[in-house]
Amino acid sequence: MKITDLKPEIVWKFFHQVTQVPRPSKKEGKMIEFLESFAKEYKIAIKKDAVGNILMSKPATPGKENLPVVVLQSHMDMVCEKNNGTVHDFDTDPIETIVDGDWLRANGTTLGADNGIGVAAELAILASNDIEHGPIECLFTVDEETGLTGAKAIQKGFMTGDILLNLDSEDEGEIFMGCAGGKDTQAVFHYEPVQTNPGMQYFVIDVKGLNGGHSGGEIHKGLGNANKILIRFLYLLNENVDFTLCSINGGNLRNAIAREAQAVIGLQPENKETVRILLNHYAADIENELKQVDPNVRISMESTECPKTCICNAWKEKIIWAIHACPHGVIGMSHDIEGLVETSTNLASVKMGPDNTIIVGTSQRSSIESCKNMIANQVASVFKLAGAVVTHGDGYPGWAPNPNSKILKVAQETYKRLFNKEAKIMAIHAGLECGLFLEKYPNLDMISFGPTLRDVHSPNERIQIDTVGLWWSHLLELLKSIPAK
Repeated sequence: MKITDLKPEIVWKFFHQVTQVPRPSKKEGKMIEFLESFAKEYKIAIKKDAVGNILMSKPATPGKENLPVVVLQSHMDMVCEKNNGTVHDFDTDPIETIVDGDWLRANGTTLGADNGIGVAAELAILASNDIEHGPIECLFTVDEETGLTGAKAIQKGFMTGDILLNLDSEDEGEIFMGCAGGKDTQAVFHYEPVQTNPGMQYFVIDVKGLNGGHSGGEIHKGLGNANKILIRFLYLLNENVDFTLCSINGGNLRNAIAREAQAVIGLQPENKETVRILLNHYAADIENELKQVDPNVRISMESTECPKTCICNAWKEKIIWAIHACPHGVIGMSHDIEGLVETSTNLASVKMGPDNTIIVGTSQRSSIESCKNMIANQVASVFKLAGAVVTHGDGYPGWAPNPNSKILKVAQETYKRLFNKEAKIMAIHAGLECGLFLEKYPNLDMISFGPTLRDVHSPNERIQIDTVGLWWSHLLELLKSIPAK
């Protein structure tokens, strides 16, 4: 079976088209061209702002002219992650989709259902002539995944609706009425390089096989973080033998839990077997710790060529100690909403940078602004104590839950009417663009909902096929049931 054989046909048709357009964050030019061509083909009114956000407008269907304007919103960019050994250029290549039982996934890469499925649903509504709705505006934002810069740049007056349906959630049957705010914290170590000792033997320590995942929606699962696993071993190594650290790299995107990490080390020949035994014991401990959530984790040690330089011993220890001390994971749970992660932090990436630098990327989230700043400052303090230069990103605000939302009540009623069961009303720990929209449009009444996605921001990303139909039915029923002004 192919993606184009799935139901509802019109949604999957447009999702397939979306997967064929390269759309990395900050490189959405081809996607913008695709949307502009779509608008021209279907004679849809369209406008674009200075950063590339697109708004398409469609008048009400007959008899629905007195309904308020509803904004449907999704982001056009996608997280670009692939497995080692997968040959794929996200700047030029389409995503290869695979129907795998009840799920749709990609071949060794992220699928981009986050948030391509939202884009597809909007296009399906715009292209259809048999769907009842009031006046609608479809907003497609750029660069949600690496800074929400599209949402930040939205100007007053660009859209006119007072109701917004965000289509960027990941559990069918759950309606979200709030989300966490976020902030990035970056630490840069300026180390002294020294010449490597040709009498030592050099090895690559690899951490692989982890699932990774979304640093908001999946931070509570206790998934393995490759950076943490690697640095724990380097700390043990430093306590037991003399070694040199030549390089360290792990993780990638700020909003993804690190799946892979690697370090190159130098050992005296007489210590090689001691280190192998230490690694074997450590690997067994990690496999036991993660057997329920990351059963495929693997830690290996292989010989490699002698690098030209390594990190001086003083900076080696500072770097290891600081990354080991850096918090990662859930920091606090909500006192207001049972089961909701309130505050967390993600040790996202460790990279060798230019000019003898090591750059550590982290991201913090919280539904309480003061707690978001607290954990960002705690992370900063760890790295400042180790002599790193620390900077914070601008961050983005959370979206405070509004249990009195009128559109929330309509969404609950329509879900119950369609499926004869109650939808779950939730807040989400992941970041959504809704809080930023509220800054410019304080009267917006918003909810977020979507089909079921799993392992987003990783090559294991997949979408549960039958939930797309359920979500689509709910979306159409909701549009038809919007109360008159």
